[in-house]
Amino acid sequence: MLKKISRMPVYIGMGSNIGNREENLRTACKRIIAIQGIQMMRCSRFYETVPIGGPLQPMFLNAVLGIKTVISPHKLLEQFQGIEILMGRTRTVKWGPRTIDIDILIYGDKIVDDDRLKIPHSLMHTRLFVLEPFVEIAPNVVHPGLQKTILHLYRELQTSLSVTA
Repeated sequence: MLKKISRMPVYIGMGSNIGNREENLRTACKRIIAIQGIQMMRCSRFYETVPIGGPLQPMFLNAVLGIKTVISPHKLLEQFQGIEILMGRTRTVKWGPRTIDIDILIYGDKIVDDDRLKIPHSLMHTRLFVLEPFVEIAPNVVHPGLQKTILHLYRELQTSLSVTA
């Protein structure tokens, strides 16, 4: 009897602020869904956002992509880093400008915490540029570490950012 391999829902954050940002996001998305073992679920609209941290740099375009896959988290990371390199990403300055940034935000209900990979993404719940497009495509997904939906995290962050003295 053949064992059925279950596809894990995975959510990916993408950002670009060098070159043709929209084309960079579209190209990254096409390359991701072309990987054998990946099935696309949904991609958010593109959101223009202010860079956080790092040197003075251009505005970002950000999106969140939902996929299903049988590929392990670490193999997925390797695939995504390969796409970043193919698209001209260089890692010289932390939080610096980039042609493309591809991050695994959530991989099913898995928690991964090692030297190479942290899933769920350790800062995703503090970043509107991640949560806003994520809410658009999957508001009811539960953050495995915080046990709150993406919509709940988004509303919490909006509230905390709108409080002024």
